[in-house]
Amino acid sequence: MSTVSDTTREGERIVKLEARVRELTQQVEWFKRQLFGRKSEKRVWVDELVQPLLDGLVDEEPRGPVPAVPTETITYERSKKQRDAGCVTERGLRFDDSVPVVTITLPVPAEVGEYDVIGEDVTHRLAQRPGSYVVLKYVRPVVKRKADASMCSWPAPPALWSGSLADVSVIAGLLVDKFCHHLPLYRQHQRLGLCGVQLSRRILTQWVHRSAGLLAPIAAAQLRHILLSKTLAMDDKFVWNEFGPL
Repeated sequence: MSTVSDTTREGERIVKLEARVRELTQQVEWFKRQLFGRKSEKRVWVDELVQPLLDGLVDEEPRGPVPAVPTETITYERSKKQRDAGCVTERGLRFDDSVPVVTITLPVPAEVGEYDVIGEDVTHRLAQRPGSYVVLKYVRPVVKRKADASMCSWPAPPALWSGSLADVSVIAGLLVDKFCHHLPLYRQHQRLGLCGVQLSRRILTQWVHRSAGLLAPIAAAQLRHILLSKTLAMDDKFVWNEFGPL
């Protein structure tokens, strides 16, 4: 009885070992396919010293010294890049002739009194209209007071940020297209290019970040209103504290 029992257990152990061998063999074959099979998105870099596919292709005989290749030094001059006065504004806003330009001439304030116009200051801002872009050209006369012969001018209408070349309509459209219509910034950048406006994509990113700071008080007020509600619903992807999402 003991001999029969031992034989049975030995047979079961052999069957399990054979099954294990088959399982490990399948795993090895799978790993081989991952390493050496054709993959469209996976490249395995093998050290050049242990690449079996290159055996016998490298000439192991020593070679003589490589002759030096004669070289020459080339110098050249180039002119300093200048802005095209016809397509570039004083702050670097680039646009071609296909972009409409709306000229807005600002009146001289009444408190100036009598004056003579001796020139003008010009400010360009990129603005947005439904389905298109226009450039707002603010023309401010430079005047000379007759009373004391002093010259004066005044700044353009204030923008969202000091020195910004973007009109508030562009910032609003940028945020609405990105967060309401799910239009990424790179696609909005392509649309600007198709409309004839050349802007850096980095500038669009900076506008979005600075706009978020302007909207922070609204977000804080909404958060306070939500926390006062009896029922709260949240996405498990975000954790909020008193300063916003973490």
